[in-house]
Amino acid sequence: MQAFLFQVIVLAPLLGALVAGLLGRSIGHRPAEIITSSLLVLAGLCSWIVFLGILFAGGGAEHGAEAAGHGEEAAHAAFALAESTKVTLFSWVHVGDLSLDWMIRVDTLTGVMLVVVTTVSALVHIYSIGYMHEDPHRARFFAYLSLFTFAMLMLVTADNFLQLFFGWEGVGLASYLLIGFWYKKPSANAAAMKAFIVNRVGDFGFALGIFGAFMMLGSINFDEAFAQVSHMEGVTIDFLWGQWDAMTVICLLLFLGAMGKSAQFLLHTWLPDAMEGPTPVSALIHAATMVTAGVFMVARLSPMFEASEVALTVVIYVGAITAFFAATVGLVQNDIKRVIAYSTCSQLGYMFVALGLGAYSAGIFHLFTHAFFKALLFLGAGSVIHAMHHEQDMRKMGGLRTKIPLTYAMMMIGTLALTGVGIPGTPIGFAGFFSKDAIIESAAGAHTAAGDFAFWMLVIAAVFTSFYSWRLVHLTFHGKTRASRETYSHAHESPNVMMIPLYVLAAGAVLSGVLFHEVFFANAEHVTAFFRNAIVVDEHVIEEAHHVALWVKWSPAIAMIIGFLVAWQFYIRRPDLPKALAAEHSGLYQFLLNKWYFDELYDFIFVRPAKWLGRALWRGFDDWLIDGIIVGGLAARVKDVTDRVVRLQSGYLYHYAFAMLIGVAALITWAIATGGLL
Repeated sequence: MQAFLFQVIVLAPLLGALVAGLLGRSIGHRPAEIITSSLLVLAGLCSWIVFLGILFAGGGAEHGAEAAGHGEEAAHAAFALAESTKVTLFSWVHVGDLSLDWMIRVDTLTGVMLVVVTTVSALVHIYSIGYMHEDPHRARFFAYLSLFTFAMLMLVTADNFLQLFFGWEGVGLASYLLIGFWYKKPSANAAAMKAFIVNRVGDFGFALGIFGAFMMLGSINFDEAFAQVSHMEGVTIDFLWGQWDAMTVICLLLFLGAMGKSAQFLLHTWLPDAMEGPTPVSALIHAATMVTAGVFMVARLSPMFEASEVALTVVIYVGAITAFFAATVGLVQNDIKRVIAYSTCSQLGYMFVALGLGAYSAGIFHLFTHAFFKALLFLGAGSVIHAMHHEQDMRKMGGLRTKIPLTYAMMMIGTLALTGVGIPGTPIGFAGFFSKDAIIESAAGAHTAAGDFAFWMLVIAAVFTSFYSWRLVHLTFHGKTRASRETYSHAHESPNVMMIPLYVLAAGAVLSGVLFHEVFFANAEHVTAFFRNAIVVDEHVIEEAHHVALWVKWSPAIAMIIGFLVAWQFYIRRPDLPKALAAEHSGLYQFLLNKWYFDELYDFIFVRPAKWLGRALWRGFDDWLIDGIIVGGLAARVKDVTDRVVRLQSGYLYHYAFAMLIGVAALITWAIATGGLL
């Protein structure tokens, strides 16, 4: 029964993608929408069955026994799903000593990811029925959505590096197709190419990391590779200009892939531009699929990362810098989707800080809760854009609270969850309150230089997060409208097919933190029982986080309040202040508005030299050498000679006879002159 559930979860989206992609024109758009959405709902329901089985199994043997009411035997049965379960689909690669089957691996980490991916994807599919109803190519759109989901499911159920890489590249392909779905828009095509190219940088490192793991650990099966990690202490590898610790090199190369896929600092530039795709695509990318792949990968490979203190420290610093950087840029963005996009980038930084600290369960906890409120915010933004006739500039909105009250309520819930509203020390709070605070407390509890740096970066980022989140709410929904009279008068609530997914996500944004805090972070023993061997669980890290000072526990709440009050002062009480402040500090404002000038910097360092080299090869090598010298020079001379020789071929027999006579006479003359006839 378990094997059947796993196969349904993974293969249902693939079936939907094939039906909509290959038969979309034959069966029509509406059947394609219904089939793909129904299959995703089926996969989502099966995922929850698997996850709840793991959840009840992970609460401790005694708890499992009591819940089932059948003593020790029932407890053992309950734990069956908590252990890693593998289902072989078919034989895949057999080359020499390398033997790999295509296998579905399901453990606690996979169970969490299955729920996140299939639930959000199913809701995005349903939402897209309303959002994309006017698009003439929506059958293809739904095929791409299902393909995206299938690729992510293959990634999270991988049992070896090669299968992981297949899913990894699959989500990259699907993101390219979806970001550039409106291919007649030049900006959409540019954004799709940018996402694809930037991710190739990270994927190059990721591939090298896989090669290194195979070379040093002797296997690309996870379990076999993890078993060899304990023997790698002190082992070095020859890389670039010297000898380095093997596990450090391998983990840093793997993390480079995570930096690209999860849009971490320096490889983040593709993520905001991905907003050129339809809004449901943004929700799927940011909440459940592509950007979470890097976080999942580091958590899955936690036994390897635990073997390198240097690699973990790098993960902490990169995550902390990303959280801070993205939050600063989000302060001044005016596109409603870009604000939420930079929020995603910042929250991913939080997750990587947790992973670098060894608090893997806290990082996965934030990934889990973040999926609900970030999908809610994106789909809520889509509802706003739908109401405003595709307007995305918040400066042209305002006063929408009374026009679209249900969307306003959903966006408020998402904002409360993102900013982490809650009361420390109590079970009162939205989803982000529990998971984000767990990471901040883990950073403070590390008592290391990297941990202290991360703590302050994350707290400052929390202030900025609160500010730009409430800025979005105020500019969009409060105050007097800045929209045109026609646009504002026609603003209306979205249809139920778009609103129902928002209600479901809102429930997750409210409840996912308080319901699952116990097994993800609150109780170290329960965390260990829940995750079993799926990830490394360091109970000492969790205990230290619980024993930080009271002011540390209150710091995220204080940060949230500060951000809220400043946003209220700027956009409700004194709406003239932002413009005056921007004019007074124009340099800083332009620096943040232009995203720290990373696009311009990369254009100067990489794009322009590449264009110059290409142009030089085109003009200098192709035009001058090939076309000018070879084709226009030597080849032209050969052609001239052949043209003249061809003219000698008149076609008259007496011309040929005369030429033969001259030839015979010349031959005889040569022979006589050399004595050849004597």
